[in-house]
Amino acid sequence: MTHTLPAGTPADHDVDSRGVSAFLDAVEAAPNIEPHSLLVLRHGHQVAAGWWAPYRADRPHMLYSLSKSFASTALGLALDEGLLRLDDRVVDFFPEYRELATDPGTRAMRVRHLASMSTGHTRDTWDEVESDPGDPVRAFLRLAPDREPGTVFAYNQPATYTLGAILQRLTGTTLAGYLRPRLFDPLGIDAATWQQDAAGRDLGFIGLFLTTDAIARLGELYLRRGVWQGRRILSEDWVAAATRPQIPTTGEQNPDWAQGYGFQFWMSRHGFRGDGAFGQFCLVLPEQDAVVAYTGATVEMQAVLDLVWRHLLPAFGTRGSAADDAALAARLGNLALPPVPGGDPRPGTWSLSPAGAGASPLTEVVVRDGEIVLREPGTELRLPLVPGRWTVVDEPVPVAVSGGWADGTHLAVDLLFLHAPHRLSVTADVDAGTFDAHWAATPLLPPSLRLLRA
Repeated sequence: MTHTLPAGTPADHDVDSRGVSAFLDAVEAAPNIEPHSLLVLRHGHQVAAGWWAPYRADRPHMLYSLSKSFASTALGLALDEGLLRLDDRVVDFFPEYRELATDPGTRAMRVRHLASMSTGHTRDTWDEVESDPGDPVRAFLRLAPDREPGTVFAYNQPATYTLGAILQRLTGTTLAGYLRPRLFDPLGIDAATWQQDAAGRDLGFIGLFLTTDAIARLGELYLRRGVWQGRRILSEDWVAAATRPQIPTTGEQNPDWAQGYGFQFWMSRHGFRGDGAFGQFCLVLPEQDAVVAYTGATVEMQAVLDLVWRHLLPAFGTRGSAADDAALAARLGNLALPPVPGGDPRPGTWSLSPAGAGASPLTEVVVRDGEIVLREPGTELRLPLVPGRWTVVDEPVPVAVSGGWADGTHLAVDLLFLHAPHRLSVTADVDAGTFDAHWAATPLLPPSLRLLRA
């Protein structure tokens, strides 16, 4: 970061440290939640920040669909610059596909429908688009909407992808390239990488890697209605439109997903948010004048929000003691994920084959004195095994490894991919010559280990 966020103690900004500590207790105790980072802003000041080692502050984290809120910001900037309008027809940006878009619903689709997930489709069409060879925009425009655009919500990845394609066509650069001088540099966000497809487009709907600090900065920009430290970055009209309901989402089962959808932002029971699969959150709480940035790994994202509302929300507006602040600061500086239990290395070398088919990309595991080697086509990870701790290796993929021998025959090792919300567990039976590997939560991208890094 080119400059740090203003900092203060929780008590300085009427935040009760005991509520923050209670949230830490809750996420650490939850069996299906693995926390990676937490950063809390109040009154524009950082009042609490911590990373569960081996995750750390300077590493970017895969945002999954929280990427959409940054794509939305690119749209807001382009609208402010007069490059397009929300009511422009989508097909008019792609004249080469106009004749293919024969359905009246497709021809009626506007930019606002892409941004609000109200294209008229009643499902996510990404698998259909991806299975159609060639340009994903072409494939999307060939899929007739089920309803009139603007009348129904469906979380539809090609909508955001097509929005990004429009912006890249208009600006002559990638989404990340367009945002660099307009958003990232003014907000002091250094590292920002966006995964691309074969067409050279930033994916838009997923694929952005940023630090937790950067997530908090985006939230602060929207909390201040588009102004960053006295400088207007986004128009107030855009912020207001993006963060109010544009389409109802009453069909969603979880309460914080049923509050309506804006322009690539979700409405919440409290405030609004950007979020990404497995627990990446940018929570903006205007009533509390607060932002909560959080990353982690869980399939129970509603459970994380429930804990925020239960513990963090009541902490805003209540002053704790200096002793409570000191205790919280000490705890935040020593957060850590527990290592995987395991015994000391066993002498010998074993080359192991997969025990069965699975989602893991691994094709071979080699175990030898104090080391485990994991192989997939084109990638090899050589990882030291040190019982009782996480050991970090940065190349070719940033990963932390922990584990060891359960007995003379069986080995258990976990890998944390430090740019992503993913843990891979590998168990080996050296006598049988086989290994099993499974994800705690299977990546949404194709299962290549190299895709799990910025």
